[in-house]
Amino acid sequence: MHDAVLLGVLLAAIAIGFGLGIRYAYRRQQHSPASRTPGLSREYFVGLNYLLNEQPDEAINTFIHALDVNSDTIDTHIALGKLFRARGEADKAVSIHQNLLARPALSTTTNEIIQLELARDFIALGVHDRAQRLLRSLLEHSVNEALRLEAKRLLIDLLEREKEWQDALDVVQPLIKQQPAMRRPASHWLCELAQQEIDQSSRAMARKHLKKALQLDERCIRATLMLAELEMDNGHYAKAIERLNHIPQQDIAHVPTMLPALQRAYTRNNNLPGLESHLYKLLGQAPYTSVIVTLGELVHQRDGVDSAIERTGEWLSEAPSLGGLDYLVDLYLESERLAGKATPDTRLLLLKHHTDALLKGRPRHRCRRCGFSSDSLAWQCPSCRRWGTIKPITGVEGE
Repeated sequence: MHDAVLLGVLLAAIAIGFGLGIRYAYRRQQHSPASRTPGLSREYFVGLNYLLNEQPDEAINTFIHALDVNSDTIDTHIALGKLFRARGEADKAVSIHQNLLARPALSTTTNEIIQLELARDFIALGVHDRAQRLLRSLLEHSVNEALRLEAKRLLIDLLEREKEWQDALDVVQPLIKQQPAMRRPASHWLCELAQQEIDQSSRAMARKHLKKALQLDERCIRATLMLAELEMDNGHYAKAIERLNHIPQQDIAHVPTMLPALQRAYTRNNNLPGLESHLYKLLGQAPYTSVIVTLGELVHQRDGVDSAIERTGEWLSEAPSLGGLDYLVDLYLESERLAGKATPDTRLLLLKHHTDALLKGRPRHRCRRCGFSSDSLAWQCPSCRRWGTIKPITGVEGE
């Protein structure tokens, strides 16, 4: 970060030096008395000296004082404001950009560029209300399409941070056709609105939001899960199962996510044979640890521990995993207890100790974009802030 700051200041210094050189040459051509004033050049070299001595604060302040605000230097002042913001000093960036806006002779486009930078400054400071006002003003008055798109992007990001889901949807709606990537976040905003409706016992409106979410993104696992839960709340267990049955087609990696709801739906519907049949089907599609353990428990409850050991061993031979091995060791230990063995096999206890140690603290979910991992599922990654990228970890060490 320190090297990047020095590089940024150096580039700004070069730009300032270039600007000063042009102005000095111009004044000489005009025979102005100012052409004989060496003060500005001296300040520039003082700034360079600060820079070379790794004193970027002093260097930046010197460059600012060395350079008047005029049409030739606007871009350099904007660049310095960006540099301050990148260094975590957004308050200084605000001062620079507000000082620029106070100049009466700015072109419309330049004025709007500075407003956009000022909005970024306010976002960095956490002054979201002022940033939002600037961005909405740009959307209302600007005719520059590129600036309008950037203002919309910043406003959408800001509204999302503020959890103003409906406002974010209103802003993004005209962009959906041109930017299909916005469909996924918009579908999750609708799920957030649906959850608010559920909390207020307005299930009909929640259902409407969730169906619209699936229209925007047919692979929205969250919307499918929530619709299944609504069906269960109404006692429609077969409909809930039908909803859940779509999830492997939407995203096979989320089979572990759906299993608790699937178990609940079949159990409340008094249909354990149906659950077992469904799990066998899932085992063929996704032989994950969670499917094997859930199916093993059904066999365990119906046919006893020895049958569960036999079947679980067969499944794990096809899809070995650490969690599956841990479950199998538990079954063996239970079998020994049921057989009346006073002291468990020390080899089993040692193996159990190792599997417990390896599984302890193991993350169960990971973001497929940035690698952030956690025990619980989050629909928006706390690290990269992408929606729907966190999924269960599957495979030898996963679910």
